[in-house]
Amino acid sequence: MNDELGMQIAYEEAVKSYEEGGIPIGAALISAEGVVLGRGHNERIQKDNPILHAETSALINAGRVDAKVYKTATMYSTLASCFMCSGACILYGINRVVMGENRTVQGGEELLISKGIELINLNDEKCYQLMQKFIKEKPHEWHQAHPEEFEG
Repeated sequence: MNDELGMQIAYEEAVKSYEEGGIPIGAALISAEGVVLGRGHNERIQKDNPILHAETSALINAGRVDAKVYKTATMYSTLASCFMCSGACILYGINRVVMGENRTVQGGEELLISKGIELINLNDEKCYQLMQKFIKEKPHEWHQAHPEEFEG
């Protein structure tokens, strides 16, 4: 699986969330052989669930996966993984995380690196622009989860 294709799957999920009225963050868990194990998107708004982030959604949709598969899989996320989602990657032994961007917000990058997880930032402009569009359209929804960024 090349990283651009993996990120495209995550981006499709982000667009799906946006079209549902949710925060446009998508994720995909993909095996070393290129099999999409699970994909999902942030549903905090849609399901009124504060922990249903894109990465946790992808893990839920993957179902039960053998531990050795996690160790060789890659988690793709359109935005830097928060500490909760970074912790989930650590917990399940996912050794590679590819993010679309972290200009919008930084997450658990240092935590992932400190645990020996390979972290790649694609600095994807589409991912960034989709997040910026959402934040401009629905600043209250974004800043509810990120109050430290709220300026007024």
